[in-house]
Amino acid sequence: MIKISFLYPHSKGGKFDMDYYLQRHMPRAIALFGAHPGYRGVAVERGLGAGAPGSDPAFTVMCHFLFESVPDFVAAAKAAGNELQLDIPNYTDAVPVVQISEVLTIG
Repeated sequence: MIKISFLYPHSKGGKFDMDYYLQRHMPRAIALFGAHPGYRGVAVERGLGAGAPGSDPAFTVMCHFLFESVPDFVAAAKAAGNELQLDIPNYTDAVPVVQISEVLTIG
């Protein structure tokens, strides 16, 4: 299984409309990606801090999509990526960092 993470860096004074993201962008992303057989789920995290109490988070939001394989994600992204990418300015001025990872299980 693989995880595709979209990490939105925190910046003082940066824009991130969490309501829009959760109520409009993510339901659309789930509908588009969920139409592909390799899609396994998604989780969204809101950054609270970076270690020390009261510190700013490294990332305002982290979104993690699970797919069975990289080719499954590539197929889903080809079909949906442009629409979702064009929506980014509607909720943030941050440029997301994208990470593709293999999910390993221990135990």
